[in-house]
Amino acid sequence: MVWRGEGSPGRVRGPWSREAVLALPEDLRDRIELVGGALVTSPGPGVSHQRASKRLTALLDAAVEAAAAPVEVLEAVNVVVPDGLLIPDIAVVDAEAAASAGLTVDAHDVLVVIEIASPSTRVTDRKLKPALYAAAGIPHYWRLELAPTPRLYVGRLERGTYTDRLVQAGETTRLGHPFPVDFDPARLVRR
Repeated sequence: MVWRGEGSPGRVRGPWSREAVLALPEDLRDRIELVGGALVTSPGPGVSHQRASKRLTALLDAAVEAAAAPVEVLEAVNVVVPDGLLIPDIAVVDAEAAASAGLTVDAHDVLVVIEIASPSTRVTDRKLKPALYAAAGIPHYWRLELAPTPRLYVGRLERGTYTDRLVQAGETTRLGHPFPVDFDPARLVRR
């Protein structure tokens, strides 16, 4: 759902600013993001999405620790991009920047953003967010799609856009940047 400030019952008239969005009360049901002065909301993630997020975060945390990489893996953090405020499912952030962060982290401190596509976010995760993350200069954009079978699109920023490599369920991929990690996307959904 997209809200334009002027058409939102009970809301501040728009266009919306980052400050106004960050001042909203915490909403545990919906994620509220800001794109071009308009609010974009999506419902809270379902069980399969949460399971995959938890497992991927744990895999990334273990890889970061094994590599002694100077980064931190964060879930659902507010990332400031040139055209607004986005909340990726998972972000790999420079550790020093994360240590001093408040409500937000700046895009230039983010090395990887990961979106887990849900039925309600599939179009946004495939079209809108990659363009916004690329414009912000985030080096890596990964999109995990759970249905019909788990698959991971590993994107690397090249000349202003992400070049994707597809990793299917049953395949193990080895990624070297920003730290070494390898896994099969199917591991993220199995019980």
